[in-house]
Amino acid sequence: MSSKFTLSPSPHIRGGRTTQSIMLLVIVALVPAIVAGTIVFGLRALLLVLFCGLISVLTELVCQKLMKKNVTISDGSALLTGVLLALNLPATLPLWEAAVGCIFAVAVVKQLFGGLGCNFANPAITGRIFLLLSFASDMTTWVKPFAYRDLSYFGVFSTTGDLVDGVTGATPLVTRDAGLLELFLGNIGGSLGETSALALLIGGAFLLVMRVISWHTPVAYLGGLAVLELIYVLLTGGELIAVPYALLSGGVILGAFFMATDYVTTPITGRGKLIFGVGCAVLTFVIREFASMPEGCSFSILLMNLLTPYIDRFTATQPFGAKPKERQAKQHG
Repeated sequence: MSSKFTLSPSPHIRGGRTTQSIMLLVIVALVPAIVAGTIVFGLRALLLVLFCGLISVLTELVCQKLMKKNVTISDGSALLTGVLLALNLPATLPLWEAAVGCIFAVAVVKQLFGGLGCNFANPAITGRIFLLLSFASDMTTWVKPFAYRDLSYFGVFSTTGDLVDGVTGATPLVTRDAGLLELFLGNIGGSLGETSALALLIGGAFLLVMRVISWHTPVAYLGGLAVLELIYVLLTGGELIAVPYALLSGGVILGAFFMATDYVTTPITGRGKLIFGVGCAVLTFVIREFASMPEGCSFSILLMNLLTPYIDRFTATQPFGAKPKERQAKQHG
């Protein structure tokens, strides 16, 4: 009786999930936030999400055709990039500007570096920062909740020229004039994905239950930011309400659960994810409290994306039976 020994490279344990199924689960987890944004800002919010998703998919298709690569739009990654980018935009943003952000995110940040798995930073985050730097006025114009309920008010090429003072305002992170319940439920102005903390937490819990993401980064990010804000309040004599405000306003919850947990641009080890989350918390706190802009979530995640290779190297585990590098150097020296 003969036996056959098969030798294969790692990984030897493989999961049954595909890239397509993972992307689909993340999109499903974003549905509560999309619904909340549509309720708060009207059909223009839903149109913006669908438009960004479509432009992102078409951009990936064109790029892969031009570069004569296999077309992989069916994996859902481009669609997810568009949806995430849309949730980081104000409902009033002209569609052509949103299209520019989608094209930059997919063509430059993703495809130019080799496609899914090769991009150095989160495409949606980078696309938002590109739009913020390019169209600062439109990216910081917020429509108040429930001000308009149809598509007729919002143009395709321009919206800010038609806005009146009665329907625009600063985000709660700037004014801190909204109640905590309003922040939690979503009755506030801001980007589509930063309105309802409840909707985002439902989606985040879904990803945790389905084991699409781990708890390390969201807990380290949100917990670290809460601790830093508490220390700052105690040292400066501020009000304790600033701590829940820091967590519920802005895009921190969206970033912690949906963008700081990206498989490609964040660390792979549990210890690395904790370091990544704490780093995001520190940078967000510093930008919010000491820089000229109120929101630092996007910039913090982008900066930590750049540090991910070094975090992975620092937290890499030794294979079973492997000798430490120092001992190997002595033996071969």
